[in-house]
Amino acid sequence: MRKTDKPSKKWLDRIKKIAKENGTPCFIIDHEKIRQNYREFKASLPRVQAYYAVKANSNPDIVKTLYEIGASFDVASFPEFMIVYENIKNLPKKERQDFIWDKIIYANTIKQIETLRELDPYKPLVTYDNPEELKKIKEHCPHAGVVLRIRVPNTGSMVELSSKFGAHPGEAVDLILGAFKRGLVVEGISFHVGSQCTNFENYVQALQLASSIMKESASRGHKIKILDIGGGFPVKYHNKVKSFKVLAKKLNSEFKRLFPKDIEILAEPGRFMVANSSTLITKVIGKASRDGKTCYYLDDGVYHTFSGIVFDHCNYPLKAFKDGEKKVSAVFGPTCDAFDTISVGEELPDLEIGDLLYAENIGAYSIASSTYFNGFPPAKVVHINK
Repeated sequence: MRKTDKPSKKWLDRIKKIAKENGTPCFIIDHEKIRQNYREFKASLPRVQAYYAVKANSNPDIVKTLYEIGASFDVASFPEFMIVYENIKNLPKKERQDFIWDKIIYANTIKQIETLRELDPYKPLVTYDNPEELKKIKEHCPHAGVVLRIRVPNTGSMVELSSKFGAHPGEAVDLILGAFKRGLVVEGISFHVGSQCTNFENYVQALQLASSIMKESASRGHKIKILDIGGGFPVKYHNKVKSFKVLAKKLNSEFKRLFPKDIEILAEPGRFMVANSSTLITKVIGKASRDGKTCYYLDDGVYHTFSGIVFDHCNYPLKAFKDGEKKVSAVFGPTCDAFDTISVGEELPDLEIGDLLYAENIGAYSIASSTYFNGFPPAKVVHINK
């Protein structure tokens, strides 16, 4: 996924027109970019089936686009499961059942009992990482295939996940044997190196751990057929981010070295598929000077599309449609909360109330965690190139 080049005048005119027609804040999703990202992923990792992590951006039209191009799906809640299911509900019953098995993995290791009961008729793949979860799955979702998630290094990732999820590798085989003793079938091993992983050695170490566990399980009479390498694939938000193609080359080499050809490999890319697909248009609604610094107030903020600043540890540089000498400014959202601070060091030209700004590469973990705090609604979503 390449860093976005400077937008063309044609593109800027187009998104300004969209904002004029729909009002602001306006969140524009370009589906052709999503398709390009999927094709790049598949070309770079031909052995891997992409299970899009719906939590990155659960917009149903994104799910539909990815389904049509061949993606599978990683869900973490029953509502996410149903977003995917809605896209295939009109298929014949047998095809729906095949789709659920082949196209969805429920990759949240901790599930409510009510959710397990709802999932059971679909015979899904579900993850686990502890004995208590196995008990729940056996009692309330006995028709599921289970996938053991192991804890692996997350060093250098933007969002660390290993403190909350994953069994210690030393406990893995016992957890596999425990599942089989309960009458469940362990279909796979999974891991996650952390979101926006820039330390590619995390993957190498994780693959080596998974390979060792699979070999030991096979020696105990239980061959595992699926390897789920999770997500974390880096988006080039800036030039210092390592290339995905470099990672893909390393992964392909490790797959060949460590895993037989009959092992099915899947991944859970979320950010990679949607980050660069979306552009936010927002409007200046207020202007003030504080301690010698110009402050701009926008109609979108950290409780809305810029929520990724808080929850995803990600920054989205703001750009103006107008030219002019830039100076360091502070930028705030519209809510009556000082926490609603987008940036205290944004370089912007002199702006007036009513001027528009835009932010690129904002498709992942942004509107996904947007709220109605203070009564302000999320940005309006507009789709192009569907």
